[in-house]
Amino acid sequence: MSAGKPASLRLDRLLANLGYGSRREIAGLARHGRIVLDGVPLREADGRIAVTPDLPERMSVDGEPLDPPPGLLLMLHKPVGVTCSHKEAGPLIYGLLPGRWRRRDPAISTVGRLDKETSGLILLTDDGALLHRIISPKASVAKRYQVTLDRPLRGDEAATFASGTLMLEGEDRPLLPVAMEVHDATRAAVTLTEGRYHQVRRMFAAVGNHVTALHRDRIGALDLPGDLAPGAFRLAGGEDVARIFAAST
Repeated sequence: MSAGKPASLRLDRLLANLGYGSRREIAGLARHGRIVLDGVPLREADGRIAVTPDLPERMSVDGEPLDPPPGLLLMLHKPVGVTCSHKEAGPLIYGLLPGRWRRRDPAISTVGRLDKETSGLILLTDDGALLHRIISPKASVAKRYQVTLDRPLRGDEAATFASGTLMLEGEDRPLLPVAMEVHDATRAAVTLTEGRYHQVRRMFAAVGNHVTALHRDRIGALDLPGDLAPGAFRLAGGEDVARIFAAST
């Protein structure tokens, strides 16, 4: 995602870093004419390649477009029941990516987490600087959640959340103000800039209610695409990155 002169890498290192195999295996692909750049087979795996954003449009491996080069950002629609982890038991979010992508170096990581029972928009990237920029408290990137509750709202929750005085159990400092929009008696949207452990669920527990379903549909001003099915992902572009920070305070 960074600007400036594009990096130049040896072909075997580039493809190995993208998970296509070992350098020896990449050399074999090259010898057999299975790596093509601008219509010309690349027979020498030790040649250097300028890593530009348009490389997947110009290079193919075994007749398929090259995977996105380093610096990618993904928007993924996380389903309920999937864990944002590399190691925990059960279905993992990285299992939703192509197998080769899970061998990339630098690795792809989630930008923050959603708990196992929360669905919705999550970002993944291999750009450490971008990741930290998004999650930094200084950026104040807002996240909006659609909440379904077990019991009807009392009517004072929005004022309580907006006050900046609500204390969660076991913590020693109040939450920053949270905006709330009521949809009906048991459904609302909340927008927050913090990311404390199970924050939305604990907020409603603090006012005597229980969250039965939680779905994140916006990060900054970037909305979860309406046509992105649960479990699916797509590449985000520069305009999407700008939207993440557009609503920052």
